[in-house]
Amino acid sequence: MPVVAVALMLGGCVVGPDYAGPPSAAPRAETGAGFVRAGAVAAVSQPRSARWWTSLNDPQLTRLVEQALEANAQVRVAWARLQQSRAVVGGRIADLAPTVGSNAVALNNQLPLKTFLGDRAGEALTGLTGAPVPKSINFDIYNAGFDASWEIDIFGGRQRAIEQAGALAGAAEAQVADTQVQVAAETAQAYVALRGAQRRVALGQRSAALQRETLRLAEQRLAQGAGSALDVERIRSQYENTASTIPPLQAEVDANLNRLAVLLGLEPGALDPALRSAKPVPVPPRSVALGDPMAMLRRRPDVRQAERQLAAANAQIGQAVARLFPRVNLIGNAGWISPNIGDIGTLAASTYTVGPTLQWNVLDFGRTLAQIRQSEAGAEIQVVQYEQTVLQALQDAETALSRYGHQRVAVARLARANAAAARASSLTNQRNQAGTISTVDVLDVERQRLQTEQSLAQGQTEMTTAYVSLQKSLGAGWTSEEAPDTW
Repeated sequence: MPVVAVALMLGGCVVGPDYAGPPSAAPRAETGAGFVRAGAVAAVSQPRSARWWTSLNDPQLTRLVEQALEANAQVRVAWARLQQSRAVVGGRIADLAPTVGSNAVALNNQLPLKTFLGDRAGEALTGLTGAPVPKSINFDIYNAGFDASWEIDIFGGRQRAIEQAGALAGAAEAQVADTQVQVAAETAQAYVALRGAQRRVALGQRSAALQRETLRLAEQRLAQGAGSALDVERIRSQYENTASTIPPLQAEVDANLNRLAVLLGLEPGALDPALRSAKPVPVPPRSVALGDPMAMLRRRPDVRQAERQLAAANAQIGQAVARLFPRVNLIGNAGWISPNIGDIGTLAASTYTVGPTLQWNVLDFGRTLAQIRQSEAGAEIQVVQYEQTVLQALQDAETALSRYGHQRVAVARLARANAAAARASSLTNQRNQAGTISTVDVLDVERQRLQTEQSLAQGQTEMTTAYVSLQKSLGAGWTSEEAPDTW
């Protein structure tokens, strides 16, 4: 058949633009230049580890993060969406194959013959046969067979649909990775915040206890006529202010316990027995494996997701262009039809139909061209969104590097201040033992030391939180970190 021959010859034609990869959105990063804000961070050239949380050397944190990656609701939803998108790819591939069906029909028919023929025809038929015409006749029809149809993808519309579905599946896979990055970071941040709040509660309670003891001694001195009411009220005000800071910190402890439980797919309170006891805030390693900006962009799941969405939008243009051209279908059916069921399957009752059909919506060109322009605009939107995602990723990484580097400097200064406060407390105790200063003075110096330790505890918490944010900004926290083949 000439039409079939032409269709087969044109079967390799795929209209629409071929995907050429993402645009250049970060020229400086593409040259291999390093991070601008990496100066304050000690970097090493060793390979990055996806399981960055193990570098904090806290086994309990490691267990919590890995349990969250298994049981977190957002991760499970992302996996389900990935399976859904992969099933769509399978469906698009199946669209290339012929559609084959089968049918079987058994009909009993009753024809009102006398009514159908009319009175005069009936009388004439009676005169010819000598027998009265029956009111109706009954007969059976049996039909069984197979039918098939196959749309030949001459201009590649279905190939573009497969390409689009594959790209969207890649975007869904990147979404799984991005969710893992987010959940790992959120779990670590909640754990660090929990340990920091527990430490500050303990320090606040110790500071409040010292101020309460100072208040008791001041009240004794006032009762003995050696003190003043002004000193008593000043110390009482300090004590009440310090004591008032403890309940909000305890509420922060409860909030982070609840947050961790939900991140792990558990009910609030489920982790209280395991985490209620205070432990130190995990400390980041001395150096960080940074890599370079381009490697970070290849690794970040949100950038990979934006790139795959761009590829899908490009394939959508090809699908729209394919609608400008005719569609060719091969249809056919074969089977048997007979009033006798015993004839089904025999050559005498066989029947078949086969041939091509051509469908071309010539008058819809205006609508189709509008759809092409719409698809092209959609692709342009994805280009801009990809470029913005790249710039946002670089901003996240540079900001996280700056915060982490400066926070390390701040913590180093707080550690020196805390050491100086500890030495001052020791000297004050020596002078008190020598009888040169009062116990109230000793308690006041110790209160100041505890305040310095509070600041150090807060600074350490913020430093570890900044380290977690840095790992998140670098796109770490998922297992496979290979770049897409299209890059």
